[in-house]
Amino acid sequence: MTRRGAALELAVLGLLHDAPMHGYELRKQLIALLGWGRVLSYGTLYPCLKALVKEGFIVADEDTNVAVRGRRNRIVYRLTAEGKEHFAGIMEESGPSTWDDENFGVRFAFFARTDAPTRVRILEGRRSRLEERLENVRASALKGRERADSYTLELQRHGLESVEREVRWLTELIDRERSGGYGDELAAGTTENDKTANQ
Repeated sequence: MTRRGAALELAVLGLLHDAPMHGYELRKQLIALLGWGRVLSYGTLYPCLKALVKEGFIVADEDTNVAVRGRRNRIVYRLTAEGKEHFAGIMEESGPSTWDDENFGVRFAFFARTDAPTRVRILEGRRSRLEERLENVRASALKGRERADSYTLELQRHGLESVEREVRWLTELIDRERSGGYGDELAAGTTENDKTANQ
């Protein structure tokens, strides 16, 4: 399975973990979650759904509540017990594939269903990967600086700043996770705004 295929499968399982959905609604939610508007066609989604049904992770039921005369009933997809178990197993993983470019965003979207030590390992792995990338980009930028025109240099600067910004963000998230994460504030029903309002 390709990295994008694995990311799509995880996203489908995660969204269906919350509630059963029709294919149309599921595609809409996936596009919002993944930002794959142009890429995520029904020709990509339905083979993924078919494979998940075949593996027993989801079931496809006809929705008799929305039957339209002369047309087939719409299909509703829902997670099976095996699908929930499979999703939980995936969410316990924290190896290199969990912090690569294709998978990290999807993993992060479902971080609430991952324990704190796993979250920290994934965040640290992602940060480490980006720090390596920064070193490589800086080194190659220095080598080709004399030959590059102003626009190339500007593009390189933009790329460096974007990666540096993500590294800072990841460092903040890691610090937050180590000091209790978001869970404590959400469980207590407190946010930074609430704290400010009470002062």
